[in-house]
Amino acid sequence: MTIPDAVSLTQALIRFDTVNPPGFERDCAHHLGVMLEEAGFANSYYEFADGRTTLVSCLPGRDESLLPLAMTGHLDTVPFGHQPWTRAPLAGEIADGKLYGRGASDMKSGVAVAVASAVAAAQQPESLRRGLMLILTAGEETGCEGSRYVAEIEGALGKASALLVAEPTSNLPAIGHRGALWLRGETAGVTAHGSMPEKGVNAVYKASRAIAKLEQFGFNEKRDELLGSPSLNVGTVRGGLNINSVPDYAEFTIDIRSIERKSHEKILSQLKSYLNDEGVGLNAEVDLDPVKTDFNHPFVQCVNAVVAQEIQIVPRPMTLPFFTDASILAAALCAPTVILGPGETALAHQTDEYCFVDKIPEAVMLYEKIIDSWCR
Repeated sequence: MTIPDAVSLTQALIRFDTVNPPGFERDCAHHLGVMLEEAGFANSYYEFADGRTTLVSCLPGRDESLLPLAMTGHLDTVPFGHQPWTRAPLAGEIADGKLYGRGASDMKSGVAVAVASAVAAAQQPESLRRGLMLILTAGEETGCEGSRYVAEIEGALGKASALLVAEPTSNLPAIGHRGALWLRGETAGVTAHGSMPEKGVNAVYKASRAIAKLEQFGFNEKRDELLGSPSLNVGTVRGGLNINSVPDYAEFTIDIRSIERKSHEKILSQLKSYLNDEGVGLNAEVDLDPVKTDFNHPFVQCVNAVVAQEIQIVPRPMTLPFFTDASILAAALCAPTVILGPGETALAHQTDEYCFVDKIPEAVMLYEKIIDSWCR
């Protein structure tokens, strides 16, 4: 089979509309599945909802006692946003050395790199001591639903020797990222006519007092040398049905980024106590652990050696502010994790998102060298 050109494949993937919601990653997953199957991979498809497809594609190595190298990327993208784009977001247009489109950096370029390097490795399967496993997921952007669903199916994944995540890092290896705890806060009131507010209880006022208080919330956690400090952001607020009624319900969402594994229960307890006087109910909607691999782990050192050799940059310990599917998959696979992809971290979710074209073949080369070093 011909090895796909990763730049052209990135353009093709951008043209699949996988904006989440609704996502509908099925067509994109099957497009890649055909490519991998022709190269000798065995495919399994898993849907956590109609059209929300995750692809797990495996190529065995010749030594069955050795665990495979897993590579992962997500197929969904975030919405375009309210600001107008100067380039069509689903066109995959190239101009001035940049490949534009929603998902160009986050992370259809990374998916294309993982697939192209896997197909290249499959050209000589007899030389692979370790096998390869690709996990191309649905629903990452809204809480890693696809990876969580697959991880909970017995026998769907198994274990891996290492996990390579193709999220945007400008081809510099990262060894972890913060976790995420997304909460929904709710307040209840008593409705009344807007001309007689004293006869009601305004749920919006209760929510606003709680939100103002959250701006001063302190986590009382020691800063992590790599992951930094935890953070809290109120992202959305909704309340009321009409202008001339006292609202009896309001809600708001809280995005917490965490630095300690298994600390989310403690954070939720702290917040409930902190907001107790405001009458706020809090419920967790996304709960994802942070990820951090020892910089001295052999797989990390393998990746670092390839990067230093091929692009003459000596990697230093680095982590990312956003979560990835590694929050689920690193634990499910029992695998040390490195995040490395051609996209630009700062351009994720931006209007006029792009990836530098030359970063894509560079990433393919790095992935091929990593596979050579770790698997052959």
